[in-house]
Amino acid sequence: MTLVTGGTGFLGTHLVRLLVAEGVKHVRVLSTSAPAWLEELGVETVTGSITSPEVVARAVEGVAEIYHLAGRVSRTKEGAHEMYELHVEGTRVLCEAARAAGVKSIVLASSSGTIAVTEAGDVIPDEEWPTPLDIISRWPYYASKVYQERVALQSFDGKGRRLVIVNPSLLLGPGDERLSSTKVVLDFLARKIISTPKGGLSFVDARDAAQAFHAAMLSGQHGERYLLGAANWTFAEFFGRLERLTKVPRPVLSLPSKLAVAGAHAFDSFFRHWNVAPPVEPDEIEMAEHFWYLDSSKAAHELGFVPRDPSETLLDTVRYVRENFLGGAAFRSAG
Repeated sequence: MTLVTGGTGFLGTHLVRLLVAEGVKHVRVLSTSAPAWLEELGVETVTGSITSPEVVARAVEGVAEIYHLAGRVSRTKEGAHEMYELHVEGTRVLCEAARAAGVKSIVLASSSGTIAVTEAGDVIPDEEWPTPLDIISRWPYYASKVYQERVALQSFDGKGRRLVIVNPSLLLGPGDERLSSTKVVLDFLARKIISTPKGGLSFVDARDAAQAFHAAMLSGQHGERYLLGAANWTFAEFFGRLERLTKVPRPVLSLPSKLAVAGAHAFDSFFRHWNVAPPVEPDEIEMAEHFWYLDSSKAAHELGFVPRDPSETLLDTVRYVRENFLGGAAFRSAG
């Protein structure tokens, strides 16, 4: 029996479908909802929270391997307590239940942001790069993922147990129903982004990430991390590619980092004074002034990770966002 926590999220949906397509027998999903497509695929479901020992005990019964994807993606400081509960305490509950149930392997979904973020972009971190706590402690999501990794390594160790950590970068591609990762593309298409940040990003197609998670279960090494990314681009290059694909003009304004962040906070205060959500969160702008580049060589060598052309990922992301969030506006290619 294979358990997938968070199997109805962006990455989880692709992973569950992949496992079924690959012929994995007896797939079970633990999530807060049970959409009809899971039953249609013949997938068993357990509904409830990863933080509930009773629910988790039911979910791990008879399970040999677990893909732990459950969590919440947030780029703001709001919900910090909830993220800690889900990522850290939820992982502790799962690992303790897994030990008691005799589970052999866990593949944990973390984030490249626990390792690969710098202020200057002059290096491309790999798995040996020290955790940049001075940077990521500013944002609760990444801080909680650091502690999640530590709790998992401490709680699921010992003879006969294997814990593998996979650290994907920004997930793009089709299927992000909650806009947990692809919001930046929606914001670009909706012209909410008024200036180009100084930093850079890495991204990976969620479909390729799902393949890498499956490979990590098959051949990943205990206690090891694997970074996943398909492209390291400045935001200027990223927006330029989107402009060519969509014909939507990229923002021409570019502000010094300190001015951009200060302006974002002032803009945020103005909107919130009138009880209106700001177009772009200040924390998102602050993060975009950093460089999230990474080196995926280890995943390529040990997991056979070969991402698709990033232009294909962008094309499919734009199509999905337009069809599902922008009223089905016709896609126009640069030709």
